[in-house]
Amino acid sequence: MSADDRPVTAGPRAWRGRVILRAAVPAILIAAAFGLVLPRVASYRAVWASIDAMTWPYALLVGTAAAASMVTYWITIRAVLPWIGLRQAAAVSLGSNAVASTLPAGGAVAVGVSWAMLSSWGLSTADYVLYTLVTGIWNLFTLTGLPFLAVMVMATAGRPDATMIIGAAVGLALLAAMAGGLGLLLHSEAAALRADRMLQYGLAIAARLARRAPPAGAAAGSLPGFRDRAGALLAARGWRITAATVASHLMLWLVLLACLRAVSLSQAQLPWQTSLAAFAFIRLLTAMPITPGGLGITELGLIGILAGGASHKASAQAAAAVLMYRAVTYLPSIPLGVFACLTWRYAPALISTSPHHSPTGSQPDGGRRSSQGSQAGAPMPG
Repeated sequence: MSADDRPVTAGPRAWRGRVILRAAVPAILIAAAFGLVLPRVASYRAVWASIDAMTWPYALLVGTAAAASMVTYWITIRAVLPWIGLRQAAAVSLGSNAVASTLPAGGAVAVGVSWAMLSSWGLSTADYVLYTLVTGIWNLFTLTGLPFLAVMVMATAGRPDATMIIGAAVGLALLAAMAGGLGLLLHSEAAALRADRMLQYGLAIAARLARRAPPAGAAAGSLPGFRDRAGALLAARGWRITAATVASHLMLWLVLLACLRAVSLSQAQLPWQTSLAAFAFIRLLTAMPITPGGLGITELGLIGILAGGASHKASAQAAAAVLMYRAVTYLPSIPLGVFACLTWRYAPALISTSPHHSPTGSQPDGGRRSSQGSQAGAPMPG
């Protein structure tokens, strides 16, 4: 075999090896969590007994809270993109979540799904980047701020341990650093130009390492342009975006609290302040997607905090509540997401009421322009 032939065969093999590894590691972690670790905390028979004893009013409460939590994510999308309808926001949220919750490193594919949908409704590349960055940054703000809030609230019911205090301090420091950096970027043209040069330098290095051309939309001067668009968006809708993002996280915690009460864990046995602290720290811990949707890690983390030092019965109840919470918030989005993607692809009229209009970058609060995007012809990302 010649020297020119070797890279051709070695490249695909190395690529396949990385794909297999990325799929195998999360699968092993999930199997170990549910097959080895969780049964040591509480048997599945005891968990099912706790769920089976739940009364129908509590079952209705849990289902209602889970549905409301799902809707808050749609409202968050509409806070950034007010020109799309609620059904369109639902399709984007459900479709991207279904991919992110089932595939290893599914977050990247989820971005492709949401981009395919939104671009088919006329959203430009620049405005999609703005939407993605703003929602991502605000989500990080909430994730890093919630542990500090949880520790402050938990202090009203008991003394937080040192680990929670340290975690809250780290989260608060990250929040302050990110908020300061964003504020400097938005209010200082010199800082935006320096950041743009650093971005171009980093992209050039990454492109050389990957042996690819730099992204076409990352030309010099793009960051100051983003700064202007982001400033206009936040000035017009910043408070709506903040309120919707915080509400979506708190509503998700309320689902957990409803599950805890549904399995008869009272305020005296497990204060709501403790459940908020557990929720906040595990959400921050699973911000890095080690497994799809944090599967396995979220369950063990929540059960470890909520059932720590409890009796065998209370541990089984806590495990039942956590598994029920994950079932009603994780599982429904998968079939609903598949249905949303199929509907968008083959019956787009059922989703979009105004498919031919989208906002301009200079009018983030609802300005509209004619779009040439066609829902029916938009391809699903591979």
